[in-house]
Amino acid sequence: MPDFDVIDFDAADSPGRGETAPDFTRPLVTDEFWEDRSLSDVVADEGRTILVFTSMIGAYTSKYVWDELAERDWFDRADRIVGLSAATPYAISAFLDDNDHPFAVFADPANDVAGEYGIVHDLDGMEGISEPRMAVFVLEPDLTVADAWVADEWPEFPPYDDLEERFGLEA
Repeated sequence: MPDFDVIDFDAADSPGRGETAPDFTRPLVTDEFWEDRSLSDVVADEGRTILVFTSMIGAYTSKYVWDELAERDWFDRADRIVGLSAATPYAISAFLDDNDHPFAVFADPANDVAGEYGIVHDLDGMEGISEPRMAVFVLEPDLTVADAWVADEWPEFPPYDDLEERFGLEA
């Protein structure tokens, strides 16, 4: 197991229940291709959408989250799940090729979207390098936040059982 320090975050300034989530357009990467898509188009096309922010794709924390969501069959129990990572489309495509998960991930290598959502995590000792905090937002078709969870520390993983109940994803 890697040796690491737990880092407490300052309070997040993220959109909460009833607020409108920031819209953005980024490459949406699937296991077959990628194309620029806006979040508003994805949500309008698919209905209620769970937007999952993870650390940089390929990091153990990100892989753990996506493996857990797949194991829990969230993809079969939610209208739509999409991710967002501070990674390039190439890195996300490679990750999807190496893992058998039925999801798509927005590529945001500059981590600008995490800034719009108030959930940036600046990596210690790496000037100018950041990634999103772990966070999960449930969005209605008009981008209204129906529910949200944002990590208070690093590393912190979503409370899956609690979120399943809150999001109506019980098996």
